[in-house]
Amino acid sequence: MEKAGLAAVVDIGSSAIRMVVAQLGPSGEWERLDRAAKPVSLGRDVFISGSLSRETMQSAIDILVGFRELITGWKVPDEAIRVIATSAIREARNRDTFVDRVRVRSGLKIEIVEGIEENHLTFLAVQHAVRSMSAEFSSSNSMIIEVGGGTTEIMLLQQGEMIAAHSLRIGTVRLEQQGQPHWTDSDQIEGFVRESVRVSRDLLNSELELQRITFFVAVGGDARHVAARVGHKEEEHYWVISRDDFYHYLRELQDRTTDEIVRRNNVTYNEAEGLVPALTVYRHFLESTSADQLIVPDVSIREGVLMSFALGSEWAVERQFYGQVITSAENLARRYHYDAKHSRKVADLALSLFDQLQSEHALDRHSRLLLEVASILHDIGIYIRASGHHKHGQYIIQNSEIFGVSRDDLRIISNVVRYHRRSLPNQSHSSYSSLRREQRMQVSKLAGILRVADALDRGHAQRVNDIRVEVNRGDVLLHCEFTGDISIERYGFSAKANMFEEVFGLNIIIG
Repeated sequence: MEKAGLAAVVDIGSSAIRMVVAQLGPSGEWERLDRAAKPVSLGRDVFISGSLSRETMQSAIDILVGFRELITGWKVPDEAIRVIATSAIREARNRDTFVDRVRVRSGLKIEIVEGIEENHLTFLAVQHAVRSMSAEFSSSNSMIIEVGGGTTEIMLLQQGEMIAAHSLRIGTVRLEQQGQPHWTDSDQIEGFVRESVRVSRDLLNSELELQRITFFVAVGGDARHVAARVGHKEEEHYWVISRDDFYHYLRELQDRTTDEIVRRNNVTYNEAEGLVPALTVYRHFLESTSADQLIVPDVSIREGVLMSFALGSEWAVERQFYGQVITSAENLARRYHYDAKHSRKVADLALSLFDQLQSEHALDRHSRLLLEVASILHDIGIYIRASGHHKHGQYIIQNSEIFGVSRDDLRIISNVVRYHRRSLPNQSHSSYSSLRREQRMQVSKLAGILRVADALDRGHAQRVNDIRVEVNRGDVLLHCEFTGDISIERYGFSAKANMFEEVFGLNIIIG
């Protein structure tokens, strides 16, 4: 492999901390040089008490100090080290204390990722691992699922397009804490898991009929355990397990005690405790589909981070998934019965304004993506009520998930939607004032552009076909190519141009 550099990823999960060091290639390839995993009961603390105990926190810090020494031994540069933490740390009340103590003791800076970001990174790794099957995936419906200690991450793809991504509060450690006092045999585990996944499965079925899914991709250590024993390796980075072999192996495990699983299946006690619950969750979702086999990639969120390193920039990663993000946003909008033609026209006009006014706003490509998503979603609040729909839309977006969009990005998008009409941003608006200064400026610029674009399709008739922007001293002149009478658009424009003019300090005029 031609060398492109070393990178290291540390993943702080609910039941273990894992590390991988890799040599990166120039085209998204990597070669693992070292890997390590240490069990630690972070999830058991957090999912019961809400906080990390002093003993567990110290154990985790000791592990991270040791991993830092290993990484230093490989001479990985600091800028090529990424430490991510998922649900257990994300939900811990004392997470800030933990993050600070880790930084002081080890020099490692922890990045706490949201569930939807986990989806994004995991999908990046899966896409790479099963790239030889890309043609089959693009013509079929698929489910990608990873059962972790604190959450279950699920993505639904329709003919290769991401239509839904969810982070469900179902995980082996969480299930264990909720149900184990009442579990005396496998039948009780089965019943508890069945009830836990039922509502989530019904939600997914409303987004994509699960019986139409033919590819079932199971990610995670528990799935890899089964694959190594009853699956067969198809390519370097994934196994295939027949549905019947998976069921048979699970039944064998269900007949054994935890001690027997440790002894006969060559796993640690920590791994054995979660194995049957995890595989039971996989089975319940698998049974909802028409897939006759499980595809198990030999990758995880850690390899997704390595892929992001290998691609070399945030934009390179984002470009890989731009279409998936937009499809996910459109699917969310569809659930609220949006006017698709109007939203698409507003998005096209907003992007045209953004591109032609680059010298005025100085925002980056990622801001352009957020503007497109906000444009697609700007009217979804009408589903609740037309009056005040900008506020209803903000609420929906703040409490939704869009594949490839972080929680911080959702806050930006929801505020842009909030200000696409009516009042301008105000420091008394808590959701706006809580943003950082540069985020507030980003919201104001994007909302100003969105208001103008929305005004140019006020009649929802798509009469404005194209616009050409001319900036002359203190004026922005819009030369519109249109069909029919745009009187209503001109009227709407005069009412909605105020925010643009205030933010950019320019008069904006329809020519």
